[in-house]
Amino acid sequence: MKNENNKKKKISRSRFFQIERIVKGFANHRRIEIMFLLDRKSELSVNEICKELSINFNTGSDHIRKLAQSGIVMKRSDINSVRHALTDKGKAILEFCKITVWGKI
Repeated sequence: MKNENNKKKKISRSRFFQIERIVKGFANHRRIEIMFLLDRKSELSVNEICKELSINFNTGSDHIRKLAQSGIVMKRSDINSVRHALTDKGKAILEFCKITVWGKI
């Protein structure tokens, strides 16, 4: 029994860097606000997100870029604009945030 407990699989350091990149991707109140918005209203353009949240276009665009780089938001090209929606990872992170703050939902 003792040997079985000592043989736990070692986690690669690169996995910790992956986790860090994801956490940094949503570690901002404005990005979390964007995630909540996209949960309510999916497929929004940067302009629509900025108008909805009353934020500067450049600020909103930068936050959305960071969310996309972290794999939390996906982009889809439309005829006239790029649409944004939460990925499955983004939805799971949003659920984590909700449970952390409000308990079981």
